[in-house]
Amino acid sequence: MAEADGAANKVDLVFQGGGVKGIALVGAYSVLEAEGYEVQNVAGASAGAIVASLIAAGYDAAELKDILVQTPFTDFLDPTWETRLKPGGLLLSILEEWGMYRGEFARQWLETLLSKKGTTTFGDLRDPWETDPRWTYRLQVVVSDVTHHRMLLLPRDAADIGYADPDRLPIADAVRMSMSIPLFFEPVIHKGDGGDVVLVDGGMLSNFPVWIFDSDGEPRWPTFGLKLVDPNPSGDPATAPGGSARAAPPHPGVEDAERHGLAWFLHGLVSTLTDAHDKEYLERDDFVRTITISNLGVKTTEFTLPASTDAPGYRPGEPTIEDLYESGRAAATQFLATWDFEAYRAAFRSGAPQPSRREAVVARLHREPTSRSQSRTA
Repeated sequence: MAEADGAANKVDLVFQGGGVKGIALVGAYSVLEAEGYEVQNVAGASAGAIVASLIAAGYDAAELKDILVQTPFTDFLDPTWETRLKPGGLLLSILEEWGMYRGEFARQWLETLLSKKGTTTFGDLRDPWETDPRWTYRLQVVVSDVTHHRMLLLPRDAADIGYADPDRLPIADAVRMSMSIPLFFEPVIHKGDGGDVVLVDGGMLSNFPVWIFDSDGEPRWPTFGLKLVDPNPSGDPATAPGGSARAAPPHPGVEDAERHGLAWFLHGLVSTLTDAHDKEYLERDDFVRTITISNLGVKTTEFTLPASTDAPGYRPGEPTIEDLYESGRAAATQFLATWDFEAYRAAFRSGAPQPSRREAVVARLHREPTSRSQSRTA
């Protein structure tokens, strides 16, 4: 494959949410970086927002992998004082705090990482020459506004949560809003002049916002969507990767009585809603520009996932952080082998009829592969 050069290697990236499964997104990004792609703008929801924010701040793929290896993700499970009570603590925490975990550790963790790159607020990611709100800031974070039943894109909608100047909105705060998996992490409640605004996981309304950077007319460069998909959408354990079934692990720290009570039911309901995005069928332009990554059957809140097969407590056949990372790399490698920006742009240029074009475009991409240096323009 020819090496990208000049302006032809620019790309925008949109990362799907998925909790701990977001590790696979970093694996895919490492391939894009190695192939010479220069990221212009990034966006994401939930875990996708975490990855996007770190890339926007300047972390490269090697640094991101080191972070994954060194971070004990169980620390993200910082319990509320109610959760510490037994029995009944989890249910009480849901009733009182609307979540089982505070999410403060994750916010501080991200804030520290961003600060190391000199990036703390969206003002640090502003393009002073850009006036279109889609590209004014290098990063866009998807948040769900439960109070007003709407989706917010931060920082462009910062005024809706009380920030008259989007430049001053802390990036870590916006990402913390986006990663507030309902009932799992406490929601972020913003107290504004118009009353409280309850903000939760952006993935509840748009877990894969691949449209964020779309423009009128032909795109200057492509947007790649990085999407996590269930390898076993039929629900048949025999079709899982490696041919072996794996049951979802119990929620960390949840007693049997609570797991089979209201708290267990509500948590399972939210997991079902968020994981349902993985089973959506992509059509038209979203399909051909999407890197679909197997999540290996890992669940959104599986924060106890072992780092590798050598990790203490590893069980044979269990996916690991390293497995997820490699799943992302394999998916990106396969995608780039047949990606053709000119074919995509020709099929989906402004005004072209798009319904039922998926098969034709995919066939063309696979029939006429070209080098990136030939097929991409700025």
